Amino acid sequence: MVNPTNVFPPGRPKGKCAPSGGSEAHAVASVGATFQWLMRVYWEDTDAGGIVFYANYLKFFERSRTEWLRSLGIEQHALREQSGGMFIVSETSVRYLQPSRLDDELIVTARLQEKGRASLIINQQVFLKNKATAESPTTLLCEATIRIGWVDANSLKPSRIPTHILDSLELHS
Repeated sequence: MVNPTNVFPPGRPKGKCAPSGGSEAHAVASVGATFQWLMRVYWEDTDAGGIVFYANYLKFFERSRTEWLRSLGIEQHALREQSGGMFIVSETSVRYLQPSRLDDELIVTARLQEKGRASLIINQQVFLKNKATAESPTTLLCEATIRIGWVDANSLKPSRIPTHILDSLELHS
Protein backbone atom coordinates (compact mmCIF):
# COMPACT_ATOMS: atom_id res chain seq x y z
CA MET A 1 0.00 0.00 0.00
CA VAL A 2 1.06 3.59 -0.53
CA ASN A 3 1.97 6.17 2.09
CA PRO A 4 1.66 9.63 0.53
CA THR A 5 4.48 11.66 2.03
CA ASN A 6 4.26 14.58 -0.39
CA VAL A 7 0.74 15.17 -1.58
CA PHE A 8 1.41 18.55 -3.15
CA PRO A 9 1.99 18.87 -6.88
CA PRO A 10 5.30 20.37 -8.03
CA GLY A 11 5.34 24.13 -7.65
CA ARG A 12 2.79 24.24 -4.81
CA PRO A 13 4.45 25.45 -1.62
CA LYS A 14 4.06 23.22 1.42
CA GLY A 15 1.38 24.45 3.76
CA LYS A 16 -0.76 25.67 0.85
CA CYS A 17 -3.25 22.90 0.30
CA ALA A 18 -5.70 22.57 -2.52
CA PRO A 19 -9.23 23.75 -1.71
CA SER A 20 -11.19 21.13 0.17
CA GLY A 21 -14.77 20.29 -0.43
CA GLY A 22 -17.47 17.70 -0.20
CA SER A 23 -19.45 17.93 -3.40
CA GLU A 24 -16.74 19.41 -5.57
CA ALA A 25 -13.65 17.26 -5.99
CA HIS A 26 -10.12 18.57 -5.87
CA ALA A 27 -7.36 16.33 -7.18
CA VAL A 28 -4.22 16.87 -5.19
CA ALA A 29 -1.64 14.82 -7.00
CA SER A 30 -0.92 11.62 -8.81
CA VAL A 31 2.27 10.04 -7.51
CA GLY A 32 3.40 7.39 -9.97
CA ALA A 33 0.41 5.13 -10.40
CA THR A 34 -1.32 6.31 -7.20
CA PHE A 35 -3.97 9.00 -7.52
CA GLN A 36 -4.58 11.19 -4.47
CA TRP A 37 -7.66 13.30 -3.77
CA LEU A 38 -8.02 15.77 -0.91
CA MET A 39 -11.33 16.19 0.94
CA ARG A 40 -12.71 17.42 4.24
CA VAL A 41 -15.13 15.65 6.62
CA TYR A 42 -18.47 17.46 7.05
CA TRP A 43 -21.37 16.94 9.48
CA GLU A 44 -23.22 14.98 6.77
CA ASP A 45 -20.39 12.40 6.84
CA THR A 46 -20.54 11.76 10.59
CA ASP A 47 -22.71 10.11 13.18
CA ALA A 48 -24.05 11.91 16.27
CA GLY A 49 -20.64 11.65 17.93
CA GLY A 50 -18.80 13.42 15.10
CA ILE A 51 -17.14 10.21 13.86
CA VAL A 52 -17.33 9.32 10.15
CA PHE A 53 -20.07 6.73 9.62
CA TYR A 54 -18.39 3.54 8.35
CA ALA A 55 -20.39 3.30 5.09
CA ASN A 56 -19.34 6.81 4.08
CA TYR A 57 -15.83 5.56 3.38
CA LEU A 58 -17.34 3.77 0.37
CA LYS A 59 -18.59 7.17 -0.86
CA PHE A 60 -15.12 8.64 -0.37
CA PHE A 61 -13.63 5.76 -2.37
CA GLU A 62 -16.21 6.22 -5.15
CA ARG A 63 -15.43 9.93 -5.45
CA SER A 64 -11.70 9.28 -5.57
CA ARG A 65 -12.09 6.57 -8.26
CA THR A 66 -14.28 8.90 -10.31
CA GLU A 67 -11.73 11.72 -10.08
CA TRP A 68 -8.90 9.28 -10.86
CA LEU A 69 -10.67 8.19 -14.05
CA ARG A 70 -11.44 11.84 -14.89
CA SER A 71 -7.73 12.67 -14.49
CA LEU A 72 -7.07 10.04 -17.17
CA GLY A 73 -9.60 11.67 -19.52
CA ILE A 74 -12.33 9.12 -18.77
CA GLU A 75 -15.58 10.87 -17.83
CA GLN A 76 -18.13 8.26 -16.87
CA HIS A 77 -21.32 10.01 -17.98
CA ALA A 78 -19.89 10.77 -21.44
CA LEU A 79 -18.50 7.25 -21.62
CA ARG A 80 -21.92 5.76 -20.97
CA GLU A 81 -23.51 8.00 -23.60
CA GLN A 82 -20.85 7.15 -26.20
CA SER A 83 -20.27 3.45 -25.54
CA GLY A 84 -23.48 2.25 -23.89
CA GLY A 85 -21.49 0.76 -21.03
CA MET A 86 -20.55 1.69 -17.49
CA PHE A 87 -18.54 0.58 -14.48
CA ILE A 88 -20.29 -0.96 -11.47
CA VAL A 89 -18.85 -2.09 -8.15
CA SER A 90 -18.99 -5.87 -7.93
CA GLU A 91 -16.89 -6.59 -4.83
CA THR A 92 -15.46 -4.70 -1.86
CA SER A 93 -13.21 -5.54 1.05
CA VAL A 94 -12.74 -2.74 3.58
CA ARG A 95 -10.51 -2.60 6.66
CA TYR A 96 -11.08 0.16 9.22
CA LEU A 97 -8.00 1.05 11.27
CA GLN A 98 -8.75 4.36 12.99
CA PRO A 99 -11.71 6.75 13.04
CA SER A 100 -11.98 9.99 11.13
CA ARG A 101 -13.73 12.98 12.68
CA LEU A 102 -15.59 16.12 11.78
CA ASP A 103 -13.36 18.71 10.02
CA ASP A 104 -10.52 16.23 9.39
CA GLU A 105 -8.68 16.75 6.13
CA LEU A 106 -8.35 13.42 4.33
CA ILE A 107 -6.33 12.11 1.42
CA VAL A 108 -8.18 9.38 -0.49
CA THR A 109 -6.10 7.34 -2.93
CA ALA A 110 -6.81 5.06 -5.88
CA ARG A 111 -4.27 2.70 -7.45
CA LEU A 112 -4.88 0.13 -10.14
CA GLN A 113 -3.88 -3.29 -8.83
CA GLU A 114 -5.13 -5.54 -11.60
CA LYS A 115 -6.57 -4.98 -15.05
CA GLY A 116 -8.72 -7.59 -16.74
CA ARG A 117 -10.83 -7.56 -19.90
CA ALA A 118 -14.10 -6.98 -18.03
CA SER A 119 -13.05 -5.73 -14.59
CA LEU A 120 -10.46 -3.74 -12.66
CA ILE A 121 -9.23 -4.25 -9.10
CA ILE A 122 -8.37 -0.99 -7.38
CA ASN A 123 -6.56 -0.53 -4.06
CA GLN A 124 -7.79 2.47 -2.12
CA GLN A 125 -6.78 4.10 1.14
CA VAL A 126 -7.90 6.98 3.32
CA PHE A 127 -5.22 8.92 5.16
CA LEU A 128 -5.62 11.63 7.76
CA LYS A 129 -3.56 14.62 6.66
CA ASN A 130 -1.71 15.37 9.89
CA LYS A 131 -0.66 18.82 10.95
CA ALA A 132 2.65 19.73 9.29
CA THR A 133 5.07 17.29 10.91
CA ALA A 134 7.97 15.84 8.99
CA GLU A 135 8.00 12.58 11.00
CA SER A 136 4.39 11.67 10.28
CA PRO A 137 2.68 13.66 7.50
CA THR A 138 -0.24 11.18 7.26
CA THR A 139 -2.00 8.46 9.24
CA LEU A 140 -3.68 5.50 7.54
CA LEU A 141 -7.34 5.32 8.61
CA CYS A 142 -8.98 2.89 6.21
CA GLU A 143 -8.03 0.69 3.25
CA ALA A 144 -10.00 -1.23 0.68
CA THR A 145 -9.77 -3.43 -2.36
CA ILE A 146 -12.58 -2.75 -4.80
CA ARG A 147 -13.45 -4.61 -8.00
CA ILE A 148 -15.33 -2.66 -10.63
CA GLY A 149 -16.80 -4.44 -13.63
CA TRP A 150 -17.85 -3.17 -17.04
CA VAL A 151 -21.47 -3.83 -17.99
CA ASP A 152 -23.87 -2.93 -20.76
CA ALA A 153 -25.82 0.03 -19.33
CA ASN A 154 -29.21 -1.29 -20.49
CA SER A 155 -28.99 -4.99 -19.70
CA LEU A 156 -26.38 -4.75 -16.88
CA LYS A 157 -24.73 -7.86 -18.37
CA PRO A 158 -20.94 -8.06 -18.12
CA SER A 159 -19.04 -6.90 -21.16
CA ARG A 160 -15.47 -6.17 -22.20
CA ILE A 161 -13.98 -2.85 -21.14
CA PRO A 162 -13.51 -0.69 -24.27
CA THR A 163 -9.97 -0.86 -25.66
CA HIS A 164 -9.35 2.89 -25.39
CA ILE A 165 -9.99 2.74 -21.63
CA LEU A 166 -7.60 -0.18 -21.18
CA ASP A 167 -5.03 1.66 -23.30
CA SER A 168 -5.37 4.79 -21.17
CA LEU A 169 -4.95 2.75 -17.98
CA GLU A 170 -1.89 1.04 -19.46
CA LEU A 171 -0.37 4.42 -20.31
CA HIS A 172 -0.78 5.73 -16.75
CA SER A 173 0.09 2.68 -14.68
